[in-house]
Amino acid sequence: MSFTGKYELQSQENFEPFMKAIGLPDDQIQKGKDIKSISEIVQDGKKFKVTVTTGSKVLHNEFTIGEECEMELLTGEKVKAVVQMEGNNKLIANLKGLTSVTELNGDIITNTLTLGDLTYKRISKRI
Repeated sequence: MSFTGKYELQSQENFEPFMKAIGLPDDQIQKGKDIKSISEIVQDGKKFKVTVTTGSKVLHNEFTIGEECEMELLTGEKVKAVVQMEGNNKLIANLKGLTSVTELNGDIITNTLTLGDLTYKRISKRI
């Protein structure tokens, strides 16, 4: 199953408490909470390019499954991470105490970020 495509955010859970926990400033949290972000994913075998556009903020990450890479977090901080693939539709990464699980089911992509006992869930639909 290919992740390639553009996805628009449909819903999210626990946005504000999660963003506060990772240290995003309140003004950015307020600006970002109602914006329908667009995620664009290009998959070429084990190589991925992911661009998430939220208003004027663009987050761009590239990685190869199983290889260490540098990922930019929502706070702008860059961290080393290894992304693993489970089955053919799930990507898992551990970023500095944060676990990211991205799962593709048909035209719906679900991204779940976990920090301690706090979980932030984003559901996006292919457009």
